[in-house]
Amino acid sequence: MPLASIKALLASYDLRLCVQVGSGGIRGSFWGGREAGIVGRTVYVRTDTPVHSLLHETCHIICMTQERREQLETDAAGDDLEEAAVCYLQVILGDEIEGVGRERLMRDMDGWGYSFRLGNTASWFERDAEDARKWLIDHGLLTESGESTFRLRV
Repeated sequence: MPLASIKALLASYDLRLCVQVGSGGIRGSFWGGREAGIVGRTVYVRTDTPVHSLLHETCHIICMTQERREQLETDAAGDDLEEAAVCYLQVILGDEIEGVGRERLMRDMDGWGYSFRLGNTASWFERDAEDARKWLIDHGLLTESGESTFRLRV
């Protein structure tokens, strides 16, 4: 896990990364096991946490309102469109992590079991995610050209 690159990415959003030692449960993890957890503005991981899990939970924090962020403990909640936006943004942010990139991230998402109407993450991202992209743009989280604004939703 490229911790320096990940910490820099999270810091650009004014978020924190907490790497837990050992093989015990991860604080704030919805799925348990080695999956990332979230509490407030902190993303909790272990060194064996998959990058796609870390980015997914990070993007939940980015995409939720400030009010929800202040109450956040484990369950990001949100509706289906916000969940799609989270998935879209995590693909975009894959390019910000050294040695990862969006192609690897999408393969990892498929391997974990994310499901999309077109059968895989890449097909969804390229041909079926316009609603998620628009949601991110409308909330000031993505530019029209598809780049992150590195801002949290207000």
